[in-house]
Amino acid sequence: MKRILQLLAVFALVIAVNTAMGQGQPKIVFDSEVHDFGSFKESDGLQTTTFKFTNKGDAPLVLSNVRASCGCTTPKWTREPVAPGESGSIDVSYNPKNRPGSFNKSVTVSSNAENRTAILRINGKVEPREKTLAEKYPRKIGDLRVKSNYVSFAKIKKGEKATKELELVNDTDKPVEVGFRTVPKHLTAKVEPATIPANGTGNLIVTYDSDAADTYGFASHRIYLSLNGSNDYKNSVGVSATIEEDFSHLSAEELANAPVADFNETSFDFGDMKQGDKKEHTFTLTNNGKTDLIIRRVRSSCGCTAVAPSKSVIAAGETAPIKVTFDSRGKRGRQSKSITVITNDPKTPTSTLRISSQIVVPNAG
Repeated sequence: MKRILQLLAVFALVIAVNTAMGQGQPKIVFDSEVHDFGSFKESDGLQTTTFKFTNKGDAPLVLSNVRASCGCTTPKWTREPVAPGESGSIDVSYNPKNRPGSFNKSVTVSSNAENRTAILRINGKVEPREKTLAEKYPRKIGDLRVKSNYVSFAKIKKGEKATKELELVNDTDKPVEVGFRTVPKHLTAKVEPATIPANGTGNLIVTYDSDAADTYGFASHRIYLSLNGSNDYKNSVGVSATIEEDFSHLSAEELANAPVADFNETSFDFGDMKQGDKKEHTFTLTNNGKTDLIIRRVRSSCGCTAVAPSKSVIAAGETAPIKVTFDSRGKRGRQSKSITVITNDPKTPTSTLRISSQIVVPNAG
């Protein structure tokens, strides 16, 4: 801080003297205002270039600040006043660590020169370093490494079967035998090869049977592995899918006569609630279609929200209440929860209801 104040004082003095004596101003002229580092490897580390300048004015030149456009670029510069005809320099460094690809950065130079602001630029291209095995496969399942310990099937139509694979890497110097403790009934799983050799790879092959899952909407499960006979529950892989009803086979006439799910409202605010209180609200679902509306599944986003449909089959023209109970125990501040209702309405098979509240915590004093 002391150094900066000294430079500012010199800067102010130079301006005052120049003004009082009627002298001209300093003028900063760079040999070059752009530097291309070209292509270099990330592993090459910090890259530095020097921008040289000359004071071609007729008064001392002072650089008051040199500021880079990002933290990846670090400038150093001549701090002392530069007399007319003399030269100075600005060193600019670029750190390529974890920054693969092309770059184009600017450095703003502020001074007492007639051109008070000058812009320098550096550019180049960083070739990414080779990633380590741990970086390529950051998750661990016992002695095995994986890119992810999760298998997502995204969307599956009801009645379909889908298969995905997860690569398993053994980076130890001993083979690993992979078996299974538990596998959900709607999944089949196998590992090829069953024994993954030292420093070798294998594949976990998972098949999802949407019919056997016996549900609709988002569903998640876990496959528990046994590695070399171990029963460690931490050795598991998550599996998820969103199961949707297949309406593609319906004819134009069937679509015209299909059920239609219509809610009287899709959101409700309980207002202020004391922490620990429970409140109820009833949404009304009407079937405005011509055939039975079937509620396939109702799912809340939080265990604090209980949902109780009065019936699962609603005849054409009928209504049915869906009671929602919100328990504010352990909650505080603004709360917003969702309820997903899945039906056999081909146009809107998924409806989302929302409840909200402001939880007020009683003053302990």
